[in-house]
Amino acid sequence: MSEDNEIVRLRREKLELLRRRGEAYPNDFRRTALASELHEKFDAFEKSELEATAEQVAVAGRMMLRRVMGKASFFTLQDGSGRIQCYMRREAVGEQAYDAFNHLWDIGDIVGIEGRLFKTNKGELTVEVANARLLTKSLRPLPEKFHGLTDTETRYRQRYLDLMMNEDVRHLFRVRAAVTAALREFLLARDFLEVETPMMQTIHGGATARPFVTHHNALDMELYLRVAPELNLKRLVVGGFERVFEINRNFRNEGLSTRHNPEFTMLEFYQAYADYRELMEMTEEMLAYVSERVLGSTKVSYQGDVIDLGAPMPRMTMAQAIVAHTQYSADEVGDAVELGRILEGLNIGSDPRASLGQMQMALFEAYVEDKLIEPVFITAHPTEVSPLSRRNDEDPSVTDRFELFIAGREIANGFSELNDPEDQAARFHSQVARKADGDHEAMQFDADYITALEYGLPPTAGEGLGVDRLVMLLTNSPSIRDVILFPHMKHKDGNG
Repeated sequence: MSEDNEIVRLRREKLELLRRRGEAYPNDFRRTALASELHEKFDAFEKSELEATAEQVAVAGRMMLRRVMGKASFFTLQDGSGRIQCYMRREAVGEQAYDAFNHLWDIGDIVGIEGRLFKTNKGELTVEVANARLLTKSLRPLPEKFHGLTDTETRYRQRYLDLMMNEDVRHLFRVRAAVTAALREFLLARDFLEVETPMMQTIHGGATARPFVTHHNALDMELYLRVAPELNLKRLVVGGFERVFEINRNFRNEGLSTRHNPEFTMLEFYQAYADYRELMEMTEEMLAYVSERVLGSTKVSYQGDVIDLGAPMPRMTMAQAIVAHTQYSADEVGDAVELGRILEGLNIGSDPRASLGQMQMALFEAYVEDKLIEPVFITAHPTEVSPLSRRNDEDPSVTDRFELFIAGREIANGFSELNDPEDQAARFHSQVARKADGDHEAMQFDADYITALEYGLPPTAGEGLGVDRLVMLLTNSPSIRDVILFPHMKHKDGNG
């Protein structure tokens, strides 16, 4: 029998004894304070000053450390806010309670403590225990008591252990919640309306991505988990909600990597009577606001680089970015035949029928994206890779679109929306043809969306911002799995 199995067996025996006593899993203990509240209020008190208050508290949490010293013991409780030390004396709690502490309690148990606050000779805020109750028995031993949980796969698969053992991980997800709140604050202050749109759709659209497919039994119809909320949000703009946003999940049937999870969080927002230039300015303001609100500074340290989200973010066309970050000239990048030879020489997979714009995008993604460390807006995306974007008035081969890159990855994608129903229908037909040729990421033809455009979409600009990637940046996290509470993992031992 393994050591862990023996520990579990012994703990189950203790639980059985508690059951016989009628003391297993009580639910009538109520705490009066959190650890962080007590530290904030009383850490500055002198020992004698604190004794004079005779402050009585009830705290509860998980026992993380224990030091038994005969007739008296110290132990540490951890609640959702932090840790507090407790001091238990046999004389104060009685023989039976102290015996239970010694023989029935284990590291990891959840306990409730009532007592008086005092400070030890070393100045540590402590609860002197008057009453103690075991509230939940932990049947399994905690991992690596003093060093935290370090095994990466275990951290992702059993996030509850990761949160339990690693304060920095708990802090990270508090930051994530603050980021989402700050994004919402920024938009609400600018008269945007928060909405919810369907997760299951009869037609997948709004982005070029491979969807997840499911089946509705009662309706006997195929449904798709949404790859983006874009088309429904623009339907709302048609209906008269001129500023809308949604913070919610998207689903894309793609591979797992440090940048990709098949289920991820996106902020999408749309503003009538605006264009992509105004959204770039707004995005600069938004990221500076969020960083200042959450971190107290616009300067962010990420994987060895210091990035200032408060500084102006330059604009650069995709063609200019390719020339700036590769050895190829503007003439080579702008010639379909020459660029085809370049891609072939670089062994970048490209459809022989690919257009110049598609080849430029392939070269950009393979050789330029990861070099864009400082924030930069990449503009003038080719029309054929931007099926929902408005064509540029001066050069209809490109669109009024931008992607914001920071630390070598795309953070946001926005554009002046295509509101010409005939142009949109033609581009949908082009997407359908690509799907027929085997492109699993191509969109379907959405006839109802065309109908909506025929009623009239005002000049509009829209943007999608990856919340997970923004949190990665603000928390110096190298992998998207670090910032998703329950990331998807490969199948293991019968569990996902």
